[in-house]
Amino acid sequence: MPENGSDWRPSATLEVLKLRARMLERIRAFFSQRIVLEVETPVLSAAASTDPALASFSTRYTGPGFTNGQTFYCHTSPEFPMKRLLAAGCGSIYQICKVFRDGESGRLHNPEFTLLEWYRIGFDHHRLMDEAVALVTEVLAGYRTLAAPEKLGYGEAFERHCGIDPHTADIQTFTGAVARHGIQTNFDIAHENQDVLRDLLLTHVIEPHLGRGRITLLYDYPASQAALARVRPGKPPLAERFELYLDGIELANGFHELSDAGEQQRRFERDRAHRKTAGLAEVPADAHLLSALRAGLPDCAGVALGLDRLAMLAAGAKNLEEVIAFPADRA
Repeated sequence: MPENGSDWRPSATLEVLKLRARMLERIRAFFSQRIVLEVETPVLSAAASTDPALASFSTRYTGPGFTNGQTFYCHTSPEFPMKRLLAAGCGSIYQICKVFRDGESGRLHNPEFTLLEWYRIGFDHHRLMDEAVALVTEVLAGYRTLAAPEKLGYGEAFERHCGIDPHTADIQTFTGAVARHGIQTNFDIAHENQDVLRDLLLTHVIEPHLGRGRITLLYDYPASQAALARVRPGKPPLAERFELYLDGIELANGFHELSDAGEQQRRFERDRAHRKTAGLAEVPADAHLLSALRAGLPDCAGVALGLDRLAMLAAGAKNLEEVIAFPADRA
């Protein structure tokens, strides 16, 4: 990274910065019309995301009230404090904020990025999918013309593009599919579990086909990939989760939200065990969230949408640097 200040100028043009400002205006108008409250929650937390796929930035505070010092983590999402607000009875809410993820950099990633996250009381994931489509369509109006959206089951997507059933396939079927599609990895796929292989096939084979000329909503994930979503019993059980794609790019990740405190604690514990096995940093789980769930989270669905990626697609840009004023290498 240059250290002489030669890259002091923004990497985004003034036209793109104005586009971003119009996007924010449209988003706030969208939620105002639906009587969804805008909120703010802390960027710093005493807890961190336990998700093994996420790495948090941290800082140490030694000021008044913290005699022995306190480690705080920069949030990877405002999800946990927003759920505390939901449990406190604030109704449907949204937030536009900066979030931080260590180790994420590239054409579609910056370690600091802008996230829109919202929660709708009384919605399931299907109803929230429809609202997410409405919001993205509204924000892109005048920039993109899109065909009617497509809802595609996770299993159907794998059968269509990989020729396998991701819910019932055994490990040999997955490894065979990865090899057949010529996916190159820096690890031995023979020693990986089915979720790792599912993700390889999803990102390398399926995602490039999604959202071509229209929004695609991929939904009903394997129960093992539920994250913070409810799992619907059945054969197979399915996570009530969805992702929204446009031009082969994932824009949003949403859930019919888990409200069972006991199950949430078990998922935290599984994540932390996985992190330990993988040699990842140990992080504290969010006890405040568990207390809020025990008090009672209303039935709701929530979704997080990356605004930098949305701005990129609106502007016809090729990478995030074109739509961020000062990306990491100019921060």
